[in-house]
Amino acid sequence: MYIRHLQVTDFRSWDHVDVPLEPGPSVLVGQNGRGKTNLLEAIGYVATLSSHRVATDAPLVRQGCERALVRTAVVNEDRELTVELEIAAGRANRARVNRGAVGRPRDVLGILRTVLFSPEDLALVRGDPGERRKFLDELLVQRAPRYAGVRSDYDKVLKQRNALLKSAGKKRGDDPYAASTLDVWDDHLSKAGAQLLAARLNLVADLAPHTAEAYAGVAPDSRPAHIAYRSSLGEALPEGYGEPSGERADPERLAEVLRVALGESRAAELERGVSLVGPHRDELDLVLGDTPAKGYASHGESWSFALALRLGSYELLRGEAGGEPVLMLDDVFAELDKRRRARLAEVALSAEQVLVTAAVDEDVPTELTGIRYAVAEGEVTRD
Repeated sequence: MYIRHLQVTDFRSWDHVDVPLEPGPSVLVGQNGRGKTNLLEAIGYVATLSSHRVATDAPLVRQGCERALVRTAVVNEDRELTVELEIAAGRANRARVNRGAVGRPRDVLGILRTVLFSPEDLALVRGDPGERRKFLDELLVQRAPRYAGVRSDYDKVLKQRNALLKSAGKKRGDDPYAASTLDVWDDHLSKAGAQLLAARLNLVADLAPHTAEAYAGVAPDSRPAHIAYRSSLGEALPEGYGEPSGERADPERLAEVLRVALGESRAAELERGVSLVGPHRDELDLVLGDTPAKGYASHGESWSFALALRLGSYELLRGEAGGEPVLMLDDVFAELDKRRRARLAEVALSAEQVLVTAAVDEDVPTELTGIRYAVAEGEVTRD
């Protein structure tokens, strides 16, 4: 899989730019603030319908404009599809494939798959659990696009249930109507949550060996790294779920476990007005040796773990059906020591397409020079 052409209009700092691309390494070089990262962000948006830098779409639209357009021509096994996304702040986005409208923007998910490693990835190690849940869910959607709908359904149910908990918790005494309504929402939440939870557990089971191997490659003198899924179900989670050698997670079994857990936590939930059990409360544990990476890993170890998560994701996706993902490396070589740079360059050279950004040529390993693009104020030129 590779991107043959990228076009953006009124996206971030760009009023309009066309960039023809080819398989293999491509390096975009330019001073900071010239829009290199914005181009990778636009590509990543096509793959995930989200930004790795901001939580909402509004900052993606150039100041003073009503909408942004991103168009990519994606080649996968000799078949080319053109994906066009119209991003409108405060309004519903629209999508086209080969100039034909699709029902929902998320219908384009799966056409392009990407793995992006950027300075923001330190938040995967040092940030709050929401960063790691987002990492899992975005990887899950790239692996199987239907989970975008599963996640959306879960979020809607969770919002409705929390609203009911808050209103019911403010009333004194028993409220039979609220109790029966909560029973209904417990059922909805357990079913939607079980689908998402099972998928995450199976993803972590598959990703864990790739991450451990990648970490050993970039930091061979460090302690061994491993990842594990920590569920809000605690000991009620069936044994072996989420482990590489364990049983594959079963959504039906998890739905029943979730339903029981919701019933047991209802009193505490009514008191606090929020749902205390479910995938929204879960965590991806990152461990070095016997200690958590967060709070204990050095700066170099944190970078290595973040890189291992991305390289593990890349190896996982490239080994499955759907097309090898495009690898994007956003201004990261300057942050890495010689050994980590060499390991990352080795993986990048094996990719069908890798897009690299750097402030100066010297930041990019010589073996990755490939096609070079100069990014200046308002233009991209091929050298």
